[in-house]
Amino acid sequence: MALKFFPRESTCLISFLREYNLSLAFCSHPSLASALGIAFSTPEHYIFAQQPGLYGDLFDVIVSEVGLGEGCAQRVASQISGALSHLHRCGFVHRDLKPENIFLCDPECRLVKLGDFGMAKARGAKVPCVWYSSAYCTPETEIARETEQRVVDGTEDGAPTSLDENGNPVVEVKKVKKERIWVTVEPSTDTWALGMLIYAMLMGVQPWEETASDCRGYVLYKQWADVANEGLRNKGTKGRNGQINEQEEEEEKDMNDNNSTVAPQFACFTPLACSLFLSLLHPQPALRGGAEEVAEHLGGAWLREEDRRWREEAAAGRKQREIMAEEDETERAQSRDR
Repeated sequence: MALKFFPRESTCLISFLREYNLSLAFCSHPSLASALGIAFSTPEHYIFAQQPGLYGDLFDVIVSEVGLGEGCAQRVASQISGALSHLHRCGFVHRDLKPENIFLCDPECRLVKLGDFGMAKARGAKVPCVWYSSAYCTPETEIARETEQRVVDGTEDGAPTSLDENGNPVVEVKKVKKERIWVTVEPSTDTWALGMLIYAMLMGVQPWEETASDCRGYVLYKQWADVANEGLRNKGTKGRNGQINEQEEEEEKDMNDNNSTVAPQFACFTPLACSLFLSLLHPQPALRGGAEEVAEHLGGAWLREEDRRWREEAAAGRKQREIMAEEDETERAQSRDR
């Protein structure tokens, strides 16, 4: 078993009991880290026992700028999407899905478990809207982003009252915090994080630094997503009696196969993977797909052939370097023993 410690000085008893009981009563899915019915306290901590992840967490095995193998990424995506779907059916939203909270039960990711339910809330609950600088932050929370206002210190007629040593007017930068906004907890928050997780597993990086309207990476994606999603909506209205003829299907396929229509950071993915990302990462939460949609996209290729081949070669080279490093360490240890 694993023991999870909560410092008493920074954790109220109700918060501890909430997470413990959620883990104990609702985490029956095989890819959710469930509590084991053992809880106690010490003068410094509240503690409960849970299923262990003996091989660390997912963050430790995602190679920077390389990612995981495609098969491994699909195994993890399948398990975590199932775990999230179970949580959502039970009426809860995890709200903190990231590689650090996915624990490995074997080195090949054949069994992984989603844990850390400290931020989990019941669906429909009201919480403060918080924006933070991360790709995992949903676009709808940007309304809570702090804004900066540049104010020139001057008189009523516009003449500056103070100058710096170079004779320039003094400029103050003030952060104006917006009034607290309350939002409803919805599964679309987890769906967005799942899309980010899948991208990170395949690429070893995030598609943009932060989900913000002034971040170029996100702006390029949103432009593509708006056009692509509009095309999907129009597709449903094509044809007579809702039917699409073969020519229209061929045109749709050609559009999906044309890399020039795809945001540059998604150009290495197949149309199958692109359709999954467009669903999970829809800019509008009400139109975002559910975690269960991952199952419909499993089995087929997610990476284009040339990119998959490059990543397999990179992974093989990294493995070879690790083996050589272990052999060198063994030789040095034997030399020291002699």
